[in-house]
Amino acid sequence: MADLFDSVASHTASASPGPLADRLRPKHFDEVVGQQHLLGEDGALRVMLESGQLSSIIFWGPPGVGKTTLAKLLADETDLEFIQISAVFSGVADLKKLFDNAKLRRQTGRGTLLFVDEIHRFNKAQQDGFLPHMEDGTIVLVGATTENPSFELNAALMSRAQVMVLERLTLSDLERLTQRTEQELSRKLPLTAGARETVLDMADGDGRALLNILEQVFSWNADKSVSPKELGKRLSRRAPKYDKSGDEHYNLISALHKSVRGSDPDAALYWFTRMLAGGEDPRYLARRITRMAVEDIGLADPQAQAICLQGWETYERLGSPEGELALAQAIIYLALAPKSNAAYVAYKGATKAAQSTGSEPPPKHILNAPTQFMKDQGYGVDYAYDHDAPDAFSGKDYFPERMKRGVYYTPVDRGFERELKKRLDYFAKLRHQGR
Repeated sequence: MADLFDSVASHTASASPGPLADRLRPKHFDEVVGQQHLLGEDGALRVMLESGQLSSIIFWGPPGVGKTTLAKLLADETDLEFIQISAVFSGVADLKKLFDNAKLRRQTGRGTLLFVDEIHRFNKAQQDGFLPHMEDGTIVLVGATTENPSFELNAALMSRAQVMVLERLTLSDLERLTQRTEQELSRKLPLTAGARETVLDMADGDGRALLNILEQVFSWNADKSVSPKELGKRLSRRAPKYDKSGDEHYNLISALHKSVRGSDPDAALYWFTRMLAGGEDPRYLARRITRMAVEDIGLADPQAQAICLQGWETYERLGSPEGELALAQAIIYLALAPKSNAAYVAYKGATKAAQSTGSEPPPKHILNAPTQFMKDQGYGVDYAYDHDAPDAFSGKDYFPERMKRGVYYTPVDRGFERELKKRLDYFAKLRHQGR
């Protein structure tokens, strides 16, 4: 479905029937609400237009922020034929016909701006099909995607187009849309101030969604202002934008993880509940929470991992919605626990060393010698049984004989690792003394 827009005409008073989205579509760039980082002074889109050199563009942003509208305005501004397709409904035959028509049109002196909605839905081979027509000037490609183009689009296509990021509309942007709608319809929105704020919140940064809501509200022909409570009875709140396999999924789990790492339990709980509200599987969250305990707290608080596992088990026993509380408690504990990634760093360092020295045998003094032949080869010679040494520490080298001793684990001076650091320092001192 084509992405509608984030903006409306400022003072058109058309009485023609039709959806608000069509009646209020901007006719000029100065009528666009939002995206001023692209359209304002020194904005990338404004600079491109002022230079007179329109190149291919990928618009990346959430639904309802103006991707289609901007593409149409670009075509109008540069006098290009505007052709729109959706990757959801178009195939190879459609593209071939489109390119052939664009070539004929070019021969008559008119260029083509091809707007491809949901361009990430095309596979890699189909995306490659655009390249020769972009390079020879047959089309100017403007693609729209809600997914991260770094992951969804070919590198070759990305190198031939400028990616422009569109942002969700702010509350002030949505209020401007509401005022313009009132001006278009010559009517005030029949809502109290509180209900008006609720409507803006329900739109959730989506201009198209706001206009759909406003259209419903105006259709009521209410004889008095509707309160937030009455509004709640008449309108159902939109589900939060959340795709369990898309960018929003990874953005929110990253926000949760970094909030825990940053010792902010309130922010961590907020992102946790945002994911639950979006329909995330609590078992996935339980797994990720346990990972946080291992990766970001580690031995600074050895109990953290156990608390996560207990919370996970509690969820499995109680189920929803009570079981989520156990996971929330684990998140609070993790956020307030002392932090250390020393074990994580040590593991990665040891892994790298193991990969580069993977054929080196253990030193012979720690090899068992069950046969005489192995004893003759020096297996087990001079092995020191550490329990018999003072402090149960012999100071022997346990690395391969031809490998320089590595240091991977460097505990932090926080939590329980403070004690582990003391032990390491003590053993290092004994080793240095030749124990």
